[in-house]
Amino acid sequence: MRLLLCALVALLALGLAATAADLGQLARDDKQWVMPQKNYANTRFSGLKQITPDNAAGLHVAWSFSVGTNHGQEAAPIVVGDTMYVVGAYPNELFALDATTGDLKWKYSPRVDPSSQGEACCDVVNRGEVFDNGKIFFNTLDDHTVAVDAKTGKEVWAVKLGEFTKGMTLTMAPLAVKGKILVGNSGGEMGVRGWLTALDENSGKIAWRAYSVGPDKDVLIGPRFHPYYKDAQGKDLGVKTWPPGRWQVGGGPVWGWIAYDPATNLVFYGTGNPGPWNPDERPGDNKWTTTIFARDADTGEAVWADQLNPHDLYDYDEVNENLLLDLPIGGKPTHVLVHPGRDGFMFVIDRATGRIYSADAYDTITSEKSFDIKAGRPVMNPALRTMSNKNVTGICPASPGAKDWQPTAYSPLTRLLYIPHQHLCMDYEASEVGYIAGTPYIGATVDMYAGPGNYRGEFAAWDLTQRKKVWAIHEKFPVWSGTMVTAGNIAVYGTMDRWFKVVDARSGKLLYRFHAPSGFIGQPITYQGADGNQYIAMLSGVGGWAGALAVKSAGLDPRVRNGALGYTGAMGDLPAFTSGGSTLLVFSLGAANAPH
Repeated sequence: MRLLLCALVALLALGLAATAADLGQLARDDKQWVMPQKNYANTRFSGLKQITPDNAAGLHVAWSFSVGTNHGQEAAPIVVGDTMYVVGAYPNELFALDATTGDLKWKYSPRVDPSSQGEACCDVVNRGEVFDNGKIFFNTLDDHTVAVDAKTGKEVWAVKLGEFTKGMTLTMAPLAVKGKILVGNSGGEMGVRGWLTALDENSGKIAWRAYSVGPDKDVLIGPRFHPYYKDAQGKDLGVKTWPPGRWQVGGGPVWGWIAYDPATNLVFYGTGNPGPWNPDERPGDNKWTTTIFARDADTGEAVWADQLNPHDLYDYDEVNENLLLDLPIGGKPTHVLVHPGRDGFMFVIDRATGRIYSADAYDTITSEKSFDIKAGRPVMNPALRTMSNKNVTGICPASPGAKDWQPTAYSPLTRLLYIPHQHLCMDYEASEVGYIAGTPYIGATVDMYAGPGNYRGEFAAWDLTQRKKVWAIHEKFPVWSGTMVTAGNIAVYGTMDRWFKVVDARSGKLLYRFHAPSGFIGQPITYQGADGNQYIAMLSGVGGWAGALAVKSAGLDPRVRNGALGYTGAMGDLPAFTSGGSTLLVFSLGAANAPH
């Protein structure tokens, strides 16, 4: 009996004993970090507390590793047992490293079609991988989802899910839920029709696919669908709220984050913008773009949906993360979904029904006057309505939103939400555009610039109970990295001008910083090594939509303000501070390891 117990413990230490049913339990082991979100609730909170405000100044680089490509590095590493896994931007090589020493265990190189680089809207990024049941799952830019044996690096299966020649790419980190791998597509700026697909994790076969737009049968809307708001009640709204023939190229891709509630067996995620950006070409609400969905994890059936930006005027995707928390509502604990919206509102939503309890501005908003929680719709500012052949100025936030894909973190100790985000406004002129498969389907010229106060980024702490900002750190550039927070009361993020930062989670006081080889747009994680030390890991490598100007291979001219869908105007000085990079940096308090 004792030998059997030891064997089971050894398997768990290798991270190979988990099944789909107990992945959530494995995620609760703070020595590991088995999915980019840390857990199904998307909190990015770790119970490790070796690194604290009292000793964080003693951090140093323990080891580093190059993923070998100088595109934007947005991925989060994961740690399972004593092994770290990290995927780079195109060509999406996957590496297995000793989590304590940085020694390379194996490398898997997928055969990614180089032509797919030309179809990526906003750099050839990848946001990470996930572990389940002895396998690592990740996506490639050319529309493949891949399963690799976590111990050997051997390919188990690779499945093609779309055609990049029609503008579709895969950039998101998948999620493993009950033996299924959930994957969404990218390509809203190419007129790609969005979907979320569930694959059988053992075979790669499609279990179900839920489209974002189209008839109810495609969106998997049926008898279980009970939306809270009236404008979501009706048949085939994914067709009727579009002009004839437009929904087929209507966008709504699913390239952000997915949360999962084991108690209700529901997955929650948001859909992207409608296509094109010119709203005059698609009158109507354009359902179900810019929508948060709740779906049954087994079947994909929709249970409720909230469209937060009907007839989107500004490219306000709703792909941002949804944190599953319990907060006091009306004096009693309530199961809620917290969604930092791209439009600048912090939404608190009942995750059983979709009812919106509150929507408070966490950044400057001029595009909308307020959000009507009774109607479930924004109150628009008519003076800033975008339309064809009219340059509309002073729109805040800009198209990337007050916050884009870069994930927040929540600490149950401080009860604060930590928000890395941009602070940008824009001028916007819509124009007519025709759809041609595989080419940009935009119909807008955008010029972005710093918001009020003349800063472009912020790292803020938000009190979800008091519904207000507690403290904020202003940054020169958008804070395009994700963040994480720990029981040691530290929060971590990176800046585009190359600073890795550790701050006091209670006050925001800077505790430690390190000037990296390149700017940060990645996601920090923390874990415990085999030596007992706590480590923090994060990819350095500027790029993505916000940082494309600093990557030479992007070929952008800084003199053209509306390049990169308008971002070059806001980032013209970025190349003076950084260039592209590919370095994984790992920090600790312990004695530095020898170079590897």
